[in-house]
Amino acid sequence: MSEHRPPRRLALIVLVLVAATGCLGLGYWQWTAFEAVGGTYQNLGYALQWPAFAFFCVYAYRRFVRLEAEEQEAEGTSARRASESDEPTEIPEELLPTRPRTLGEARAEEAGDPEAQQINEYNEYLAQLARRSDRSAQ
Repeated sequence: MSEHRPPRRLALIVLVLVAATGCLGLGYWQWTAFEAVGGTYQNLGYALQWPAFAFFCVYAYRRFVRLEAEEQEAEGTSARRASESDEPTEIPEELLPTRPRTLGEARAEEAGDPEAQQINEYNEYLAQLARRSDRSAQ
């Protein structure tokens, strides 16, 4: 894993430090407001909430750094794979949608399968009911 650090890294560290320090300062301010004569439990709630925001700033930055490192590692792995093999890769068969069958293909398949025929009859019955309900709604 390379130690590539983008130029914006320093700016993000400064932003996280300023945000976390600001959140801790606001928490301290709410704590002093709670301890004052007119302090309420709302001040106590905010005093406990602001440090959680500071923790989230640091957590979000660390998560961002990890995701960035994983992305760089994945790009390096895919570039290595591409350089190792010049052969085109195959598309997995289940990735592509199936080709629609023609009416003749469907009838040929149904001729030998009574269960498929029964399912198609049931589907046709449901389609007729849907058409009737559409007509009655108009």
